[in-house]
Amino acid sequence: MKKKETTISFLEQFLPQGTFEEVAPFFQTHTIYLTLTHERKSVLGDYRNPTKADPYHRISINATLNPYSFLITLLHELAHLLTYIHFGHRVNPHGKEWKTQFRHILIPFLGKRYFPGDVEKALYAYIHNPAASTCTDPQLYKSLYKYDKHEPGRKLVDDIAINSKFQTEDGQLWLKIEKLRTRTRCKNLTNNKMYLFQGIVEVREITE
Repeated sequence: MKKKETTISFLEQFLPQGTFEEVAPFFQTHTIYLTLTHERKSVLGDYRNPTKADPYHRISINATLNPYSFLITLLHELAHLLTYIHFGHRVNPHGKEWKTQFRHILIPFLGKRYFPGDVEKALYAYIHNPAASTCTDPQLYKSLYKYDKHEPGRKLVDDIAINSKFQTEDGQLWLKIEKLRTRTRCKNLTNNKMYLFQGIVEVREITE
């Protein structure tokens, strides 16, 4: 995995306009070793506490994230930093202590037009009970997904029309049958069996 250490000034280009000044004080107050990576798909960010070998806070962020996802992920990891400072290893990584720190960090960024309206609306709902990852909150994930760069034909299952076909990463072909309350019923066109998909799974739409 290739990582690139970045200076605080370099960070500005990855953030939404106007937010760098809000983020900078965290790096002035704490000794943070920040790295950016372009090769992680399933991990958005990571925090490591200081050790004897590495006596500083370490944060890693996926540099391919869109600016809004990047900021949310950075704040997520900074909340881990503050939780560690206050509680060490005595609390759960995403327990109530972390949730409280994350809310305190995120709230000052809301209501200032840093985020698009749909993302901010989803954040207001998400902040009541923030999860370990934005990927576990469908509304927030879908609002952020709109601002990612996608290959032609790539869509979320929720955005595929009923009775339309799509292809998953493993090459299998599917037919979208029915939208349920939290899942989508799809038919595997190889074995004709029905399966349930999460709506935020990214697939390739098949157009004929």
